[in-house]
Amino acid sequence: MSKDTVQDGLVVSMDYTLRVDGEVLDSSDDAGPLQFLAGYENIVPGLEREMIGMKIGESKDVVVAPEDGYGEFDEEGFMDVPRSELPSDLEIEEGLELSVTDEEGQNQYARVESVSDESVRLDFNHPLAGAELHFSVTVVALREPTKEELEHGHVHEEGHHH
Repeated sequence: MSKDTVQDGLVVSMDYTLRVDGEVLDSSDDAGPLQFLAGYENIVPGLEREMIGMKIGESKDVVVAPEDGYGEFDEEGFMDVPRSELPSDLEIEEGLELSVTDEEGQNQYARVESVSDESVRLDFNHPLAGAELHFSVTVVALREPTKEELEHGHVHEEGHHH
């Protein structure tokens, strides 16, 4: 298999810009190229699928529908939590982003939707749920993953955590 195109099992370095509604939300300009291990769902599925077969130096604009991105907006994705269940030292206000642990011990992203005296309404929708994602990507480099990266299913970058 040739190593000069994006394919499952290779580590891809890419420069990218993400726009939603014409506004730049994220870009690799700050942190440098993003590395991901292709085929392991490290990035949104719709983008990964479109990048398969791209060559080093090749650029592409990819539009990712919500279902291939961060999911559709879920009207049911809200939960009312008694204030007493939240840490008392937490300054709770609308728009606050929390990481909440669910029954399975998985970390869930949640945003405070509204606050009353008794309870707090949490929105578990990803901030980009329901959004059409516009990516501009350029493949910068490709390499074989290390054995450890393959075992873990994601790239190990030196001192670089997302």
